[in-house]
Amino acid sequence: MINRIRDIRKEKGLTLADVAERCSPPTTAQTIGRLETGMRQLSLTWMNRIAAALEVEPELLVRGAEAEQPRYVARFTEQGAEALPAPRDAILPSALGGDAPLIALAIDASAGDYRAGDQVWLRQHGPDQAARLLNRDVLAPRSGGRFAFGRLIDRDEHRIAILPPGPGGRQVVIENPAWIAVTEMLVRRL
Repeated sequence: MINRIRDIRKEKGLTLADVAERCSPPTTAQTIGRLETGMRQLSLTWMNRIAAALEVEPELLVRGAEAEQPRYVARFTEQGAEALPAPRDAILPSALGGDAPLIALAIDASAGDYRAGDQVWLRQHGPDQAARLLNRDVLAPRSGGRFAFGRLIDRDEHRIAILPPGPGGRQVVIENPAWIAVTEMLVRRL
């Protein structure tokens, strides 16, 4: 079995110390580093503690040696493309979990910054979170099984206003939305 703790930790933008602090009970960054590198055996107890700290399912932390997984091999910086010190697993957004469910939106027609064929991953939140989602692209349910997608431009206690992407769009006002999903990742084929 191959340990994927480092890949998931880096994907979530956490340091060894962050993960160690999030463990219950807290541990040291050195211990997390040893578990990542295989210098210390990853027991079931440690898997559960680290998975909870990373907010993922425990089975995501390990994979079989024969499983083919997409890999990061390089990164793009201000100086251009550069090789990573060692390739690491690319973790799909649906597997990363988090405190709110992920949903996906298929873009079939180009509008604004979005192109036909794009896939948008969004994280679902309660309507009480609207204030912190202002000026972000969101998806929200409307009556009759419809949805509104675009920039969240206004909100009050009972309604939100969304401006669709692209020129000439008219704002959509939604009364008491059940939830609001904020864009988290754009997947685009080239």
